[in-house]
Amino acid sequence: MKEPKLVIIGGDAAGMSAASKVRRMHPNREIVVFEMGEHTSYSACGMPYYIAGQVDGADNLIARKPEVFREKQNIDVRTFHRVTAIDTKAKTVSVEDIHSRLSFTESWDQLLIATGASPIRPPIPGLGAKGVHSLSILRTGLDVYDDIEAHHPKTAVVVGGGYIGIEMAEALLERGIKVTLIDMAPQVMNTMDSDMAELVLKYMKDEGISVFLNEKLDKVETDANGRVKAVVTDKQSLDAEIVILGLGVKARAGIADEAGIEVGESGAIAVNKKLETSAEGVWAAGDCAESHHIVLDRQVHIALGTVANKHGLVAGSNLAGESAEFPGVLGTAITKFNDLEIARTGLSEKEAKDEGISYKAETITGSTKSGYFPGSGSITVKLVTDKKSGRILGGQIVGFQGSGKRIDTIAAAITGKLTAQNLVDMDLSYAPPFSPVWDPVQTCARRLV
Repeated sequence: MKEPKLVIIGGDAAGMSAASKVRRMHPNREIVVFEMGEHTSYSACGMPYYIAGQVDGADNLIARKPEVFREKQNIDVRTFHRVTAIDTKAKTVSVEDIHSRLSFTESWDQLLIATGASPIRPPIPGLGAKGVHSLSILRTGLDVYDDIEAHHPKTAVVVGGGYIGIEMAEALLERGIKVTLIDMAPQVMNTMDSDMAELVLKYMKDEGISVFLNEKLDKVETDANGRVKAVVTDKQSLDAEIVILGLGVKARAGIADEAGIEVGESGAIAVNKKLETSAEGVWAAGDCAESHHIVLDRQVHIALGTVANKHGLVAGSNLAGESAEFPGVLGTAITKFNDLEIARTGLSEKEAKDEGISYKAETITGSTKSGYFPGSGSITVKLVTDKKSGRILGGQIVGFQGSGKRIDTIAAAITGKLTAQNLVDMDLSYAPPFSPVWDPVQTCARRLV
């Protein structure tokens, strides 16, 4: 009996994780991957650090090139190919070769949509100017690096104070560029509570970033050559020789929607725990698809590399004939600005309040190591618990070296449905170079019991 032909739309984390899983299980199955860009299996999260000059060559961001998939795994990866339509009844996709402009149809027995997410670019005058960049696929990161190398900008404006905005502000500062960050929100890091975000804001300012909040981008002004020269907000004009847009992302779900495949309230493709869509024989994975939120017990859209890779493994397992379910997400994320580490998981206090949950929240500031040990730095931990049961709902950490990865302890506690008392009782490691005798996470938990 002939094995089913698998077609995958998208050749990055989710798509290629799934393709590799299927190939391991089925050495002879036909697998075709259409990728509209030139790269496969790359670290988009590494782009700011490459731009900063901290990564030695862009090739180090690529886990596996298209030719490796083709030659060593017999996966038919076709780069510079854009899928323009899906026909779920005929079980075909319409494909355009970007270079030749020729179009054709490809049949499938199983289809995985792994189209990722696209950066938000509002209809603001001047966003198409030279020197205005959004980060998405690897090529966009290479373009930013090349632009800096070619034009040596002295001033930059970063629009948006989320993960990309903060990481790019750090990268540009590292390159010796004067950086201004603007955000229409009243705080940076909207996924965190305002008291924790204030710690990030203060440090960024202390490190030399000019930050303007509650300011809306109105337009980008250009010079005679069509290159950006200024960013105009609703309050002022800011000189800028390069602009980075970090306004968030949206799921690339349009092609699924047009095919009659259900799209969720979040704007991402609706899937069940097996990552099956509403169409028979069609799966979706990665930044284009929804995920089940462990605490909220509903579908959400969270675009993170960790989620995309796990989605790919689950989808690939099911496509290969196994039975796997995606356990869910907490939105666990970590980043840094210079020496300050920033992390969060689960629900913030604001989210708990918005959800109508009866909660308790506590915040403590301690030290990353025993106070007397050289190199000890400050760490601030915030925990949110269910007021009645004591179950941990979320956590946030801002602090210096050794702070951020402590968020994983909190994420594990939430996943295990542990209470604050359980966290206090947990047998965590201790030695002066790593922690006080009471870890700051446990110290915070003690305040909630």
